[in-house]
Amino acid sequence: MAGGWAKDGAVSEQIEASINDELARMKARKAPVGESLLYCAECEEEIPERRRVALPGVKLCVDCASERDGRPQDRGGFNRRGSKDSQLK
Repeated sequence: MAGGWAKDGAVSEQIEASINDELARMKARKAPVGESLLYCAECEEEIPERRRVALPGVKLCVDCASERDGRPQDRGGFNRRGSKDSQLK
């Protein structure tokens, strides 16, 4: 039931169009640009080939990307960096 001169469903169509526009804008902004780096731009650790293939244009390793995004890291139960202090605890 539309009011005034708007056809039925016009508001829903406008909302859906706004959502689709925003999703397209976010995808375009999030897409990496350029060639993937072999080594992380922050910690200089090697970026695994599988990550470089899966995310063309990737600049950060998993650890640095997770830290930047504020997400907890699920990396398994062993120390990847080899710090003796963390192994003794």
